[in-house]
Amino acid sequence: MTQPAVSKRLAALEAELDTRLFDRLGRVVRLTEAGSVLLPRARHILAEVDDTRRALRNLSGAITGPLTLATSHHIGLHRLPPILRIFSSRHPQAQLDMRFMDSEVASAAVLRGEVELAIITLPPRIEAPLEALPLWSDPLAAVVTSAHPLAKPGAATPEGLNGHPAILPSEATFTRHIIEAGLARLGVAPPVAFSTNYLETIKMMVVVGLGWSVLPRTMRDGDLVELNIAGLRLERTLGVVRHTGHTLSNAARTLLATLRELSGYSAGIKGAD
Repeated sequence: MTQPAVSKRLAALEAELDTRLFDRLGRVVRLTEAGSVLLPRARHILAEVDDTRRALRNLSGAITGPLTLATSHHIGLHRLPPILRIFSSRHPQAQLDMRFMDSEVASAAVLRGEVELAIITLPPRIEAPLEALPLWSDPLAAVVTSAHPLAKPGAATPEGLNGHPAILPSEATFTRHIIEAGLARLGVAPPVAFSTNYLETIKMMVVVGLGWSVLPRTMRDGDLVELNIAGLRLERTLGVVRHTGHTLSNAARTLLATLRELSGYSAGIKGAD
């Protein structure tokens, strides 16, 4: 839709509701209190419309139509490509719409009904109406570049970690919470020199010697040295999150089955605590 058409429809909605939904300050548009009340309800209405369409489309039994899913950049790069390749070859009529976002944002998008599935780092706690299916165990390792002082024999201790800046995922991420909890058990609370949600960026900064970090062991290569610290065992679980109150499309149910088949993870579904 063009901008004038959008403005016209918004003005018509405000007239119908007899209340201002937006404050227009030059080029800036902000929700009023009434708009903030309407927004989650509007999202709920749209989610219900999408749910109804999926339920009717499912009656045919065909694995066709759109499948909207969210995933993190790391999982999208390192875990999903072979699975999506097999899924797409088996079901070419399914229309994948994959959106990259942080795990925490993706989980919220499932809750709002904006995506059917989120393939993410699972949160420590799953609350209804969300449900999680673990797919991969993802061990984490403390790493440095070979020229870093912590790479010297005997330097990799809890005290040593506290003495050098770390480069960690952002504070709001599930992965950061897992890392901090594991480090805290050893009394480690290092200064954090930099944080970002992109693990590939963290790896690059570690490789150039800007600090140490904790990364998935699958990212370790010749540029990184793993620090063997007694008592430090860190692991996160990667999996898929769905909304139990929403109807899954045939394509989404089939992708779930494909993920179960190819991930090799033996744990069951996690519901609300």
